[in-house]
Amino acid sequence: MLHGVDVSAFQTDFETDGLDFVFVKATEGRSYVNPKLKNQVKRARDAECVVGFYHFLWPGHAKDQAEYFLDRTPEREGDLLAVDWEQTGEGTRASSADKDRFIREVKRLRPHHRVLLYCNRSFWLNHDTSSYAGDGLWIADYGKAAAPRIESAWRIHQYTDDPLDKNVADFSSREAMRAWAKA
Repeated sequence: MLHGVDVSAFQTDFETDGLDFVFVKATEGRSYVNPKLKNQVKRARDAECVVGFYHFLWPGHAKDQAEYFLDRTPEREGDLLAVDWEQTGEGTRASSADKDRFIREVKRLRPHHRVLLYCNRSFWLNHDTSSYAGDGLWIADYGKAAAPRIESAWRIHQYTDDPLDKNVADFSSREAMRAWAKA
């Protein structure tokens, strides 16, 4: 298992020692860009981590949000892309169909990049209607690392948010994760 974190503008600093991958929040909806994106990406790349970017999905306008995300996200071979599908701060959520449209549009616009679905166990079990996770499921289920309580195949497991979001990825090495990302 590989170890990684995901960060947003709330994490002003994060340690890269012992990390194999870092996901950075890039955008949200159609109006927010992480003001710390550039520095967080530089920190991850300087540590030779596999880098991923994620977009926090709001209800509606899935294709527009996909374009907004990609217009503001660096494009580099081997970087991973993901959609963060969960409840918004306003208590709403994008539909399963919105999630599917977003992933398909990102895959259409950047066909040489892997696109993952990030969601928590409750969303996966109770709100997903298609079981579509693009190129892989990134599941949040707090508890024992690499043991999410789902029956579906997964690529990344977020197992805690203390003191920040920590994840494991089901790859034998950083090189294997990079090779998968480039496929």
